[in-house]
Amino acid sequence: MALSNDDQIKEIIVIGAGVIGLTTALKIQEQGTYRVTIVAENFPTDPKSIRYTSHWAGAHHVSHAYDDQRQRKLDQDTFHALWQLSGPGSAAEGCFLRHTQTEYHGDDLADAEWLHYMPDFKYLDSNELRGPAKMGFSFSTVTMNTPVYLNWLMSSFLAKNGTILRVSLQHISQLLERGTSPYTGAHSFRAVDAIVVCAGLGARNLGGVEDKDVHPIRGQTVLLRAPWIKFGRTMTEADGTYTYTMPRSNGDVLCGGTRVPNDWYPVPRPEITEDILVRALQLTPELAPPQTRVDREPTVEDLRPIIIELGCGLRPGRKGGIRLEVEWVDAPTRGKVPVVYNYGHSGYGFLSSWGSASKALNLLEDALATGAPT
Repeated sequence: MALSNDDQIKEIIVIGAGVIGLTTALKIQEQGTYRVTIVAENFPTDPKSIRYTSHWAGAHHVSHAYDDQRQRKLDQDTFHALWQLSGPGSAAEGCFLRHTQTEYHGDDLADAEWLHYMPDFKYLDSNELRGPAKMGFSFSTVTMNTPVYLNWLMSSFLAKNGTILRVSLQHISQLLERGTSPYTGAHSFRAVDAIVVCAGLGARNLGGVEDKDVHPIRGQTVLLRAPWIKFGRTMTEADGTYTYTMPRSNGDVLCGGTRVPNDWYPVPRPEITEDILVRALQLTPELAPPQTRVDREPTVEDLRPIIIELGCGLRPGRKGGIRLEVEWVDAPTRGKVPVVYNYGHSGYGFLSSWGSASKALNLLEDALATGAPT
């Protein structure tokens, strides 16, 4: 039996519970005029696995938008939201570490104009460069403890009367006819007013989406216990090699990394782990415990006792970049329903999450206000 929807309350289903799905669902639910359900196969409370990428992210806010104006706005809007969330006394303060980030470039980057808005931004003098770097810059930013932050997002969503439902969805049409009732066993249901697809890598094979421009970009990391590290560093070399050390609020430091398109291998490769340790130590020799650096140069062997976890994740890359748009699809007995797409964020989901959520909300509200095109 179909229940009548309150004229002021719209029924929205968000597909996906990674950082993009959680942030988007929370953003929509906060408006107070929507009843939002997250439908997903994996949630941040689950054990870590290759099927849930967000757990494995760094994640620091360092935009790589370059001259992409849309990406610049998404990243900048997100930074302002994260800076506020990380402020003293904020409910989410413990998820973040505010710190100084230093970026070293051995490639042909001439300047970082798109990052000039970051607090305390400055270019490095030549005597401050290290390794193969030809230029560099520093600024203040935040690093997220991603497993903690993801759970904060989900608990905030639930606290605002959001609903979550674990479903192995095969096709978006399975939600259009009777909402989530096929998966809850409920005899009554509310008609779905809109669906928001935040399926990440799953958008490649999800029926009704099947976006073959979506592909994995595999990344591998090493998590160290190094609470004496309170700063972040990144080195981008001329051949594209990308090394980072990201400190977290709990004293852990995530070291990486790799970016390998179309590599589906699900567990860390030992030889890459060794390479990451070597590169991370070269970039940040302070990673080694202080007592090992008293009278000698640190070695990789000094890092092994402080290894917490080896990780790898499959970033949801997409040829053409993030998909943020609306499509109207046929719903049985109901005409057309708007489907908002918000996926394809590659390795930049956390740093564009709030900007993307705001854009998705705008697309949703515009679609519901104007109705299906004739």
